Amino acid sequence: MDVTSPAFKDNAHAALADPALQRALHNLKAGFPGKRAAAIARLPEFEALRDAGRDLKNETLANLDFYLEVFEQNVRRHGGQVHWARDADQAREIILGICRDAGARTVTKGKSMVSEEIALNEHLEAHGIQAIETDLGEYIIQLRNEHPSHIIAPAIHVNLDQVADAFYAEHRKYGKTERLDTPPKLLKEAREILRAKFLAADVGITGANFCIAETGSTVIVTNEGNGDLTQILPRVHIALASLEKVVPTLEDAMVLHRLLARSATGQECSVYTTFSSGPKRPKDPDGPEAYHVVLLDNGRSTMIGTEFQDMLRCIRCSACMNHCPVYGAIGGHAYGWVYPGPMGSVLTPQLVGVDQAGQLPNASTFCGRCESVCPVHIPLPKMMRHWREREFERHLQPSAYRYGLRAWTYVASRPWLYRRVADIATRLLRTLGGRKGRLSRLPLASGWTEWRDLPAPQGRTFQHLWATQRGKRA
Repeated sequence: MDVTSPAFKDNAHAALADPALQRALHNLKAGFPGKRAAAIARLPEFEALRDAGRDLKNETLANLDFYLEVFEQNVRRHGGQVHWARDADQAREIILGICRDAGARTVTKGKSMVSEEIALNEHLEAHGIQAIETDLGEYIIQLRNEHPSHIIAPAIHVNLDQVADAFYAEHRKYGKTERLDTPPKLLKEAREILRAKFLAADVGITGANFCIAETGSTVIVTNEGNGDLTQILPRVHIALASLEKVVPTLEDAMVLHRLLARSATGQECSVYTTFSSGPKRPKDPDGPEAYHVVLLDNGRSTMIGTEFQDMLRCIRCSACMNHCPVYGAIGGHAYGWVYPGPMGSVLTPQLVGVDQAGQLPNASTFCGRCESVCPVHIPLPKMMRHWREREFERHLQPSAYRYGLRAWTYVASRPWLYRRVADIATRLLRTLGGRKGRLSRLPLASGWTEWRDLPAPQGRTFQHLWATQRGKRA
């Protein structure tokens, strides 16, 4: 996947001017946050679970090498194989090699953000292997030649008419000549098309929400059942996961599972929670003949012991983006890579470089909602500030931004000058605001006033009020 994060501002402007996208984002704001709140209200111990989830992830990261080795041992004990991938190139080559050894011509895939991270589909296609997304949202955006705009709802930016157009254009080659216009009909047609793909696939590739060291199992959490068909029907199952997905025990995985479903979709439990523990045994009724786990580093190990280690606690629930006012205004594609929203603003600079993604940590109001809803207490605003510091240290911001900060430092470090400037600015802005008390245009603040009015100051400065009210008691 190409990185367009350097064009974030242009991407954001395009998103704000897209009426269809804005309607879709309105539905997001009205959906996930309310469902999450209702689910949490039904679970009195939710805050205690958050603390437990944070603590167990911290303990795992402090001993990550040990738990990864235990996981590998138990996967092998059950007849599976573990492959270690240093970076995206190595992960792609490992998976391509497994597919070639299996003589694969088609591959079915469950939803996996890590596969998006390493651009797996494009790599397989370039080597003559067809990769078919089986999650309905992923399937829709694959037909549209797009990438996910959301972690758990990849096609949230697409409306019904756009889905109907994509299905009509693609499915005519299967003899489907009617343009369908209702969700049930579209779903039925997708099932019919994908059923044949499931049966024909030589290899199935899934992600992994958790890798359990105690049992050597990988766990996927889905709502459609496509993940089960992806891993039990083909002859070979490949589970692709990043290093931090390992957890010590089955009990630990269930603590995180209780947090995940409620934080993601507002469900008490996902429809399907599927455990994979090696290839098919002699008495098993179904399952793959071979089972491979590919563990990807891709820069994550360098986060250990740094101010960004807490990001590795992330369980990919998307709660941060569901509640983020910036994501809610521009959607996921504006962020320019795989991971959008607040978690992407922290993770993307780590994985592709702050020189490529330095604008993302700046795309935050620092309202703190992301941290307040994170099920494992990740301090996302704090880490975005760290990236801003890195960006400043490397002189990556525009010169106007740097000179502006110097000017602010000069004024703010001289109280007498600060008071004088603040008083003049307050009077001027109040005058410009007029009777409406709002500024529709303001030099040096066009990024704000192009899309919304700026409230004008209504009174004197805080320091003036403090000086006049000091000593008084209500």
